[in-house]
Amino acid sequence: MIQTFPLLGGVELGGTKCVGLIGTGPSDIRAQATVETGGDPARTLERIGAFFQSWRVEHGPIAALGIASFGPVDLDRCSPTYGYITSTTKPGWSDTDIASPLGRITGASRIGFETDVNAAALAEGRWGAAQGLADFAYVTVGTGVGVGLIAGGRPVIGFSHGELGHIRPVRKAGDDWAGSCPFHGDCLEGLASGSAIEARLGLRAGTVSSDHPVWDLVAHPLAQLLHTLVLATAPRLILLGGGVMNAQPHLFPRIRLELQRSLNGYRVAPELGLAIAEYIRPPGLGALAGPLGALAVAADALAAP
Repeated sequence: MIQTFPLLGGVELGGTKCVGLIGTGPSDIRAQATVETGGDPARTLERIGAFFQSWRVEHGPIAALGIASFGPVDLDRCSPTYGYITSTTKPGWSDTDIASPLGRITGASRIGFETDVNAAALAEGRWGAAQGLADFAYVTVGTGVGVGLIAGGRPVIGFSHGELGHIRPVRKAGDDWAGSCPFHGDCLEGLASGSAIEARLGLRAGTVSSDHPVWDLVAHPLAQLLHTLVLATAPRLILLGGGVMNAQPHLFPRIRLELQRSLNGYRVAPELGLAIAEYIRPPGLGALAGPLGALAVAADALAAP
């Protein structure tokens, strides 16, 4: 007997681009499209919705929609602003309702809403490099910096989701640049994100040569983040994804070395020694971790009571 799965829809809403797709998983993506995340949220959501309306004609209705959004976002279902982007660094997007309009446009009766990094982590746990692990971290370094923490098989959520991209790392000696974060200046995101690199150099991160000295100033604060993750949450695996990491893979050995230097022999796990390249590595789903994260969120929404 052939097993069939309900058709799912996903929207990965990123700071630079939004990806919409329908399917059931990595081996079954029926349609996919990308739009720029412009300064007008209503127009951007309208363009995403147009894809889903055309796909409905060709492929039929979706059983659930998963939304994986840049943040901060409101994940409290009891809150009047559940499904909203809140105090974001993205101009024009603060206090924007995301879940309700996308639910109406796509016609989905079940909607899941998560941070983009939590969703990517869920996808890696379901289909990617973290299969079989209940405790791991997914770090994205792109337009911003975010961390999806999975503990006991679920994202770590308190009064809200974590925002580890805005911790204040130990600065590399001699680096006195003010940073680019409009809230915190030289927080991690203000020093190491793609937007920070562009603000510092006037060049997009993907175009900067691998031997440019700026990469030492990026790897150092990112290693500080991993130092914090290792000692605070003891993840069994750390995945580094996002546009900057995808475009500049030479950052992996730099960050691993900086982390070992930072821990200074305080080996809390054998993986931080010779096996560090397996412990800190790219996501198994590659650049699809984010979009497939939205499908994972849809699958969870469909399975919820």
